[in-house]
Amino acid sequence: MRIFVTGATGFVGSAVVNELLQAGHEVTGLARSDNGAAQLSAAGAQVHRGALEDLDSLRRGVEAADGVIHTAFIHDFSKFKENCEIDRGVVGALSAALAGSARPLIVTSGTALLAGPALATEERRAGASASLPRVASEEAVDAAAGQGVNVSALRLPPSVHGAGDHGFVPMLIKLARDKGVSAYIGEGANRWPAVHRLDAARLYRLALEYGSNPHRRWHAAAEEGVRFREIAEAIGRGLKLPVVSVAPEEAAAHFGWFAHFAAVDNLCSSAYTRRLVEWEPRQPGLLADIENAASGYFGD
Repeated sequence: MRIFVTGATGFVGSAVVNELLQAGHEVTGLARSDNGAAQLSAAGAQVHRGALEDLDSLRRGVEAADGVIHTAFIHDFSKFKENCEIDRGVVGALSAALAGSARPLIVTSGTALLAGPALATEERRAGASASLPRVASEEAVDAAAGQGVNVSALRLPPSVHGAGDHGFVPMLIKLARDKGVSAYIGEGANRWPAVHRLDAARLYRLALEYGSNPHRRWHAAAEEGVRFREIAEAIGRGLKLPVVSVAPEEAAAHFGWFAHFAAVDNLCSSAYTRRLVEWEPRQPGLLADIENAASGYFGD
């Protein structure tokens, strides 16, 4: 198949590109810079110049594709709601370009949209984007599905880990270095699902090759829920720093804008996903990966 990938040079997207190429697919990746184009060429992918804000460039990228994987997102939290609406428009443009065909579109979303004490499963729907801006992408998926587009959402956990990670775990490591302690909130019993980037990449490929998902949701949760206290303890060991509990009322002062994510409880199942496409994670779990020197979480 000829696959068009957005976010093709990102932490997750670059792994998806390699996974697709190794499986024998042809890949064209979206690149907005010369460096990104060079990275894609070096990986063996074709280059399509464009940007998320340029919807015409996205439509042109879809023209010759047999399927599309959308992993790109503008990670500027100071404009989070605006960027979520941009993503809604991107999903709409990609879907419109695929209308009238059976060509699949996989859209990236997040399991944290289903945060809460109850087990999050694939059939559960998130709330409205008025209260959770990131839901905009899934609302766009549902709108496209209602128009007959072969579209589904792949929900990533709060931690997609592995060498090159620049997400939430590195943020926690930097915070621990700055504060001199590795902290958790209260008892630290809240849980984060997690997945290694290579296992996530394989699920993108399997979901694309499956072709149609009547539930229109996939969960890339290799681990249902790692307790946040255990994550803080692994970071404390790695940095040789004390591990402390922060009272809920002091969380904002310690974690800043990250306090919401540090408190998220997001127990998440991937049983349906595993059964449907026979996806079995093979890579190390989150705690083992943090402590694996080769992953580089603590530098040299």
